[in-house]
Amino acid sequence: MYNLNGKTAIVTGSGRHKGIGKAIAMRLANEGCNIVISDIVNAKGEQFTAEHIGAIDEMNEIVEMCQLKGVQAISVHCDVRSEADCANLIAKAVEAFGTTDILVNNAGVGYIMEPFTTFKENSWDTVLAVNLKGAFLCSKHAAIQMQKQIMGGNIVNIASQAAKSGFPYAAAYTASKHGLIGLTRSNAVELGKFKIRVNAVCPNHITTDLGDWQNKFFSEKLGLDYDTYLKSIIDKNPLGRTGLVEDIAKAVAFLCSDEAKYVTGEAMNVSGGEEYH
Repeated sequence: MYNLNGKTAIVTGSGRHKGIGKAIAMRLANEGCNIVISDIVNAKGEQFTAEHIGAIDEMNEIVEMCQLKGVQAISVHCDVRSEADCANLIAKAVEAFGTTDILVNNAGVGYIMEPFTTFKENSWDTVLAVNLKGAFLCSKHAAIQMQKQIMGGNIVNIASQAAKSGFPYAAAYTASKHGLIGLTRSNAVELGKFKIRVNAVCPNHITTDLGDWQNKFFSEKLGLDYDTYLKSIIDKNPLGRTGLVEDIAKAVAFLCSDEAKYVTGEAMNVSGGEEYH
């Protein structure tokens, strides 16, 4: 639909089957992009357990699924908190496919929720390091590469409804996503002269594995059973449903296409009308 044939797309945090990252990678593969699947892979302490990260086997399965679309695909381990890892991610993409045309900063931590007055410093640092610093580091090294390319490139940051509205127990998450919109706008202004467009997509609730964890967390905090809580989310949405990973993937594909070539610095709501500013 959008004729992205032959472009190279990197999607961070794309190593889980039910995740937004995988859906984005698959949609971009459908559009003809060569794909770099990236995730942290290895469990690292109590805040990065196997429950919340893509394992190597899962990553490789997603690579194979992309390849079945008729494009090339590779996987690259990347801890987005590390500048060396982020630089290596871009380098591996260029080594494999010659360019970096699209970067989707999807890696994020949305499972560290604590009351504000007892929010631990280490928890705050972890969320900000992945959600905001990680996007900064990956964007920095993608932009260095894109500036060398006559055709420039596209950076899309996966933000959140929490980039525009506040949520309880999510001080760090909300702050990081608000910050991500600031990064999006600043980079759009600075990088436009290099034909690099920078936009963000702001989903509302989506029941991925992470979304399922959030449903359980908030239903418990509100004293509701799981199904009642989920119905309350649906009932307040103008379109009467929660979001789908495919909804976000469609928005990303549009923003990376020439159909959006005069769009930069935007924070696009994909929320069924629940978030409209």
